[in-house]
Amino acid sequence: MIIPHVFNLRQALPAKVNIMQKISMCLWFDDNAEEAAKLYTSLFKDSKILKTDHYGEASAKASGRKKGSVMTVAFQLDGQKFLGLNGGPIFKFTPAISLFAYCKTEKDVDMLYKKLSTGGEVMMPLGKYPFSERYAFIKDMFGVSWQLMLSPEKPHIAPSLLFVGKDLGKAEAAARFYTSVFRRSKIDHLLLYEDGEEGEKGTVKHSLFRLEGQEFIAMDGTGPHVFGFNESISFIVDCDTQEEIDYYWEKLTEGGHEVECGWLTDKFGVSWQINPSILEKMQDDPVKSERMMKALLGMKKLDIAELKKAYDGKR
Repeated sequence: MIIPHVFNLRQALPAKVNIMQKISMCLWFDDNAEEAAKLYTSLFKDSKILKTDHYGEASAKASGRKKGSVMTVAFQLDGQKFLGLNGGPIFKFTPAISLFAYCKTEKDVDMLYKKLSTGGEVMMPLGKYPFSERYAFIKDMFGVSWQLMLSPEKPHIAPSLLFVGKDLGKAEAAARFYTSVFRRSKIDHLLLYEDGEEGEKGTVKHSLFRLEGQEFIAMDGTGPHVFGFNESISFIVDCDTQEEIDYYWEKLTEGGHEVECGWLTDKFGVSWQINPSILEKMQDDPVKSERMMKALLGMKKLDIAELKKAYDGKR
């Protein structure tokens, strides 16, 4: 039986890279996470591939993947950590979550537009818009959506959540909910549509908020859109204690639902992974790591004490 969420991905993220980054993005590819990571790291500054992990016996059996094949690729873009997962053709990327890339020069915007749109799709062509001198909304060859914009800010990438269709009008509630859950969080600005504008009055034209100091964007999008959120992009929350895991699990499953192996879906349909940082230290011994993985596969919310017992052969 294929269990889509067998992958516990905190183990693949090197602990020493940008340790202040509490939340990171996981991108679910079919079989081309390595190819995508190589492309992305060739385009952005302060970028590199960090670590590649392979399927072990337990994870391969549970997921239906080939033992020894590439499971995850951890990589860094603009100094921020990301994770690519080879999970099979279960989930497909949608524009519901896009990667918003702020660029310092027009040359950088044009280069990213050319490289990332090749083999992909242009949703808003490169040009001048009321909100930016240089902007484009594209989908790359892997299906990942990007928003490219000229900005005086330091180059960085932020996830952008787009609420459409049945979810239209939920962007403000989502921003307020997430900033109530995470510490060191705030809403920087919230701009609503007014009478006479193309969006529905009172919905969010643009909002920017921070979770644990990290930038997020949320917007409402009118029009006949049929896409929504799914597990193709999820957010990994790095937790040092069981208390932290319990806290985020309880808060984010409220109105949503538990999945498995540390994955959950919140009430807005956005996917999260609530993972203990100690998993990084449980990868040094193949035999112990395999025992730990077997225990993990039977869990929904992860239990640090039980994972330690399994790792030490006491479970």
